Amino acid sequence: MTIGAMERHWPLFDLRLRTERLELRLPTDDDLCALAEVAIAGVHGDHEMPFCSPWTRQSPDEVRRTFPQHHWRNRAEWSPEEWRLELAVVHDGRPIGTQAIGATTFRTSRTVQSGSWLGQAHQGHGFGTEMRAAVLTLAFDHLGAIRAESGFLDGNDSSAGVSRSIGYRPDGTRIHVIEGRRRVEQRLLLDADDWREQSRHPVTVEGLDACKEMFLGRD
Repeated sequence: MTIGAMERHWPLFDLRLRTERLELRLPTDDDLCALAEVAIAGVHGDHEMPFCSPWTRQSPDEVRRTFPQHHWRNRAEWSPEEWRLELAVVHDGRPIGTQAIGATTFRTSRTVQSGSWLGQAHQGHGFGTEMRAAVLTLAFDHLGAIRAESGFLDGNDSSAGVSRSIGYRPDGTRIHVIEGRRRVEQRLLLDADDWREQSRHPVTVEGLDACKEMFLGRD
């Protein structure tokens, strides 16, 4: 099946979010291979773990196998009742990380959650804020979200900085046990009113009409 045929059957492949420097799109299998290599090259320091699921501790061969499985699973399990859109973040034609946004019973809850990562070589350039702004623009301005939730583990200053710059506010804490250690997650909330008050990166959304029903279901 060619990509052209796949786009007819799975119109999310035509969805594009564009910022000043980035394009966010559903990754093809070639993109997944490239992203796995970016992750293997490094996402964080050896003594750090910014994720609740420590997937970056896997061996390179394990990452190459499980990384596409994760993305294929998101596609296979997609429904308007529960979906996770995990987009490749592309800069100068190369995937450099992923930005996810997901929801359960979104049509009623109008609430989304987000998560992301960037290869270490691409950190510190402001891409994190642009890519988060892209998916929040999709959620708030095009899908009718009223609430966005996020969080970061204590010590993940870069994620905290992105959230602060966009206008999230504290929303409690959650305890995790990660690699045998107790870790505190700072929970964050952004509502539609807070979002509208922010000065934001310009974002364009293309290809949504063909796949909007996949997010909202049928009227």
